[in-house]
Amino acid sequence: MLLFITVILHCTYMVTVALSGIFVTQNCKYTWSTSRGDFVFCADRLIRLVVEEGLNQLPYSECTVTTPTGHKYDGVKFEKGNCGVSIMRSGEAMEQGLRDCCRSIRIGKILIQSDEDTQKAKVYYAKFPPDISRRKVLLMYPILSTGNTVIEAVRVLTEHGLQPKHIILLSLFSTPHGAKSIIQEFPEITILTTEVHPVAPTHFGQRYFGTD
Repeated sequence: MLLFITVILHCTYMVTVALSGIFVTQNCKYTWSTSRGDFVFCADRLIRLVVEEGLNQLPYSECTVTTPTGHKYDGVKFEKGNCGVSIMRSGEAMEQGLRDCCRSIRIGKILIQSDEDTQKAKVYYAKFPPDISRRKVLLMYPILSTGNTVIEAVRVLTEHGLQPKHIILLSLFSTPHGAKSIIQEFPEITILTTEVHPVAPTHFGQRYFGTD
């Protein structure tokens, strides 16, 4: 069962309560008792949960289709103009989960690295669909620690004409400080995460891609 809670500073801040067994396996990375295969499997399960809820937040319209048996079925379909943006490199771990749910969706990329001494984020690369300013964006970044990287990514998107209220941040783990920093800077942004905890697994990307 999924539980979604809305709180904090005019921002839609949603916490997904998922299977505790997934978190247990994820937390084993600190003792290295979990194989990379099990780690990736559980990470992909969490990613799928967050991605599907992110898609639920996108605009849709009602439609009626005719089944092969000739019956009418009333359903919904996504409005045009949605896309994903992954913050490299760890955000790329969420791309396949998004494509599994929405095969035709376009995905942009942005590379941001933080200075080891000052912790100031710097943009090295950004490539988005040319009409990004008119789209709803699923911004993918699995671990929110300080929030600096995401804040810089949102700034770049707004410089391309995108309004923060059209950004849905998909994350797996977040610290209270990271989430608060983002929503203080951009109160209209939507954040989806599976857990808020003072300690975030900052080595998620290395563990997922096997570069640890």
